[in-house]
Order: sequence, then C-alpha cells, then structure tokens
Amino acid sequence: MTNSSASALNDLQRTVWGHLPSGQTAHLYTLGAASGLRVQISDYGARLIRVQFPDRHGVPGDLTLGHPDLEAYVHHPQARYFGAAIGRVANRIAHGRFSLDGTPYTLVCNDGPNALHGGPSGFHARLWDARPALPTGGQGQAIELRLHSPDGDEGYPGALDVSVVYTLSGDTLQIDYTATTDAPTLINLTNHAYWNLRDGGVGSILGHTLQLQADAYTPTDAALIPTGQEASVQGTPFDFTQPQSVGARIDEPDVQLQRAQGYDHHFVVRGSGLRRVARLHDPVSGRGMEVSSDQPGVQVYSGNFIDGSLSGYDGAVYGPRSAVCLETQHPPDAPNHPDFPSIRLDPGQTFTSTSVFHFSVE
Repeated sequence: MTNSSASALNDLQRTVWGHLPSGQTAHLYTLGAASGLRVQISDYGARLIRVQFPDRHGVPGDLTLGHPDLEAYVHHPQARYFGAAIGRVANRIAHGRFSLDGTPYTLVCNDGPNALHGGPSGFHARLWDARPALPTGGQGQAIELRLHSPDGDEGYPGALDVSVVYTLSGDTLQIDYTATTDAPTLINLTNHAYWNLRDGGVGSILGHTLQLQADAYTPTDAALIPTGQEASVQGTPFDFTQPQSVGARIDEPDVQLQRAQGYDHHFVVRGSGLRRVARLHDPVSGRGMEVSSDQPGVQVYSGNFIDGSLSGYDGAVYGPRSAVCLETQHPPDAPNHPDFPSIRLDPGQTFTSTSVFHFSVE
C-alpha cells in the first residue's frame, strides 16, 4: 500500500448517525476533495446522504435532496429511496412475478400490484457493512459497503453477496457495484439520488437543462410498466438528444407524460461499455454534472410524486419536481420481456457495473 493510499484510509471520517428500530447503529462517512466536492454516505441503505459542490462564485451548496436525520429515511415514505443503493432489482416488476428456468417466483409487491426497487425491505432498508477501501485509480478517498442477501430475500432466489464502492477523487464521484450468487437470480443495481444542482431542492428542477445519449425510450402502460416496445424520441417530448430544459415539454398533452405526471421513463442509451449517458446543467449556479455508465439505459424521474410533506437541510421543503433522478440501469420489468437486455446472474459469474458523476462549473 502506498503512503497516499494509507492516508486516504486513515482520513475517512465516521460519525454515529442514529439507531434503527432494530437497535443497530447507523453511521455517516464523509469524503472530501480539494475541488470542494464533499460527500456524505451512510451504511443505512449504502446511500448518498449529501453531495455538496461550489457554484460559479465559489459558494458551496447542496446538489441532492437529503435529510439530516436518520428517522426520515426510516419512516418517511418520501425519503426512503433518497440516495440509496437499490436492489436486488431496481424499478418495477409487473405483478411481482417472473419465471426463471421454468420456475415461477412471486415477489413482495409494494407499488400497487407491482414490485418496486427490490420490495419494501430492499437494499435501501438494510444496514450494510462499511469499511474504508483503496480508491479506484489509487487517488482520492473510497468506502466499500457490503451486504449479504439470503436465498428467498423479498422473494428472489439465490443467496447474493453485493459490494458497492464509492470513490471520490477531484471533482468526480464514482460508484462501482459487484455481486455474486450461489443460484440463478436477477440483479439490476442503481443509485437513487435526487439531483438539483441549483439549490439542493429548495426550488424546481424545471429550469435545468438535460441532455441524454438516447435515441429511444420504453413507453409504459397505465401502471408505468413497459409495454415491451422501444419508441423513437424524435419529434416527442422525450427527445433530449440536444440539451433541453427539463420543464420545456413536461406538461405537453402526451399520454406517456400524463400517466406519470411527468418523466418516469427508461431511456435506451447509445453504445456500450463505460460511456457518457447524460449531462445535467443549471444555468443559475453554473454547476454541471456529466454521468457516465456501462449500463444499457437510464431511468429519468422528474420527482413528480414528491408532495411537500418532507423538509430537508436548512428547512428546505421538497415539492413536486424539485429534483431529477438519473438512474443508470437495465430496463424495468426486464425478466418479463425477452427482447430486453437480461438481468440474470448465474453462479460462477460476477455482476459488475460502474457509474461516474463528474461535476463542473461554468
């Protein structure tokens, strides 16, 4: 181990955050860089609690929705997914049902008739085992969080061992996921941060500009389940191939927007491997965020159902469309659509995924 790596391990800040109903102790871990990028991570849900970065005037500010108290994440429905590692399977599975090798499985449904984000006790609601880690690339600071998910967890087959590593270096936050299983299962991991680069959710996301490297998206039915088709974004409110403000077309009389009360759709990203997926920019603060991923798509959610019942840091009240999620992942309901990229994981295989968030100021 180099001296710089040893220093990074020793400099990781850990504080007690609070206690879960089980009596377990949750902690906060703080990572920082000379660029002014500062990140707080908790072992509860392996989640991003707070991301801060200076604006064009050098003034630090929040970039995500969050809450200073553990209680909000445990008990308030609006906060349960804020910044969390989502699994085993992110997004929706229709009717909580799928088949694997001819065997039917029934999941715990928590979104009307559907299973959402791994179920009510998914990875977002677990206390992970946290430890300092060597930074990816050898620079900066890193933390690894591990979780064992037993066979039958929320209805999913196979015992799964999962690792999430957050690395902060310069003006970049990288998230690396790995997982292995002892029996065939499903996996679709993502992070569910709610981004507002202007003021951390005090105001609306609608003035941010968004660009996606996506020529198609997956239309949904009335229950927000993909129909199984891919549709071109050309000539629709879903065309973000060039930078567009999030709010420019969000209220157009499009049935897809009306069903979701805004954007809550999976976009099919061009190319493969680790590549640029999206760019978000706020013209007021000057902050920008470029997202890279090796996943085949990104779910864009414009915070349509945030209802103003939760306040965050410094008393900020989070209302509808106060943030946007850019969830790098495989398509929703993938096991029930053979034409979608597979989310199957078999024994002997290792699931890996990387997402990179690069912050800048203009």
